[in-house]
Amino acid sequence: MRQNTLKRTAVSIIAAAGIAAGSLAGATVSSAATATPVEQTAVTGEVGTLAVYNFGLSTTQAKGVQRCLAADFGYTDSIDGQLGTNSWKAFQRALAKHWDYNDAIDGTPGPNTIKALQRMLKSAYGYTGPIDGIAGDGTKAAFKRFGDKAVSVC
Repeated sequence: MRQNTLKRTAVSIIAAAGIAAGSLAGATVSSAATATPVEQTAVTGEVGTLAVYNFGLSTTQAKGVQRCLAADFGYTDSIDGQLGTNSWKAFQRALAKHWDYNDAIDGTPGPNTIKALQRMLKSAYGYTGPIDGIAGDGTKAAFKRFGDKAVSVC
């Protein structure tokens, strides 16, 4: 009797795991791969998932960056500490004006945005790595220094 109970419990657990795995089966390898660069996501009830690229900034640091972007580069969304599409559009405008960014103002911090950001970070925030368009540890550390400055200035 006890052995049958254990078998039923094991079968129930395996079935529940299978159902859970089956609900994940709709996620393809390509959709999982495209999610890799996203550091955080914010979900809205109406439009789905919005990518947020804070690159290691705390919410407080990101709010400081947003206040600076609002003061000088047309950022009009909420100061919420989530560097989403509109934050990055404003940042791209700043980078285009001062740091040789010449790509689309699309709100996606792709390699050209990161290269311009690295040029900015190299000038005053201690970035010593290559201008390679990859937001690695050195870029993130310098971006955090920039975020600290933004908190105290803006």
